[in-house]
Amino acid sequence: MCILFFALNQHPDYPVIICANRDEFHQRPTRAMHFWDTPNILAGKDLVAGGTWLGLTPQGRFSALTNYRQPTEFDTTKKSRGELVIQSLLKTDQEVNLLLNENSTHYNGFNLVYGQLDNLHYFDSVNKQCKKLPSGVHSLCNGALDDIWPKMAIGQNKLTSLITKYAKNSSPIVSEELFTLMKNSEQVNAAQLPNTGISPQWEQLLSAIFIVSPEYGTRTTTIIMQNNYEELTIEDRSYNALGQCSLQQKFTIKPKG
Repeated sequence: MCILFFALNQHPDYPVIICANRDEFHQRPTRAMHFWDTPNILAGKDLVAGGTWLGLTPQGRFSALTNYRQPTEFDTTKKSRGELVIQSLLKTDQEVNLLLNENSTHYNGFNLVYGQLDNLHYFDSVNKQCKKLPSGVHSLCNGALDDIWPKMAIGQNKLTSLITKYAKNSSPIVSEELFTLMKNSEQVNAAQLPNTGISPQWEQLLSAIFIVSPEYGTRTTTIIMQNNYEELTIEDRSYNALGQCSLQQKFTIKPKG
């Protein structure tokens, strides 16, 4: 993933709302979100390294990963970070914590969110921080949790406003409005750009929540909502190099028993 927004315990009917965009080079082969045969997860698949960027289990366990933007420290010999998402879906929180504490240096810098949706944890491999995600609206991109990059602040504020409106009116959440938030392609001016070690041109391109360019851009948007009955609705859209939706899917996961 490249940007995620979390609204935890902010709406009376939907205690968990997650909005996520995956940005990637268009030439990198990918399979859209689907139920895997082995292991038993719902996720997209990177057909180069075999991992994924976001996934869930039928039991409602969640994991997603963002890469830290550290171009001068990138090591091509390190392991693919996408395998961490799969491992964190299949292990307990305690096992994941042990794995991350012992092996995070085997990967280039990353953020990993994992756990049952009502008990999400966050690990920052650069700052070596591990903590529970508290209630509230949070943003995660290619730096630390809740950094104040412009696009993170824009999305966080917009999501807060939408949820406040829904809750105040006791109205159901309209997922299309969440997709509109995630398709915001407005770039910020040069004075607001963070300095993450890439060229000003790339900083400008990547300053939008939704990125459109011929070689690199937003490939997928995923909206996840869990209601008070622990029923999950997952809507997933894939995009081509023009930013046009090429595939639209909807999945539901209901609690067992």
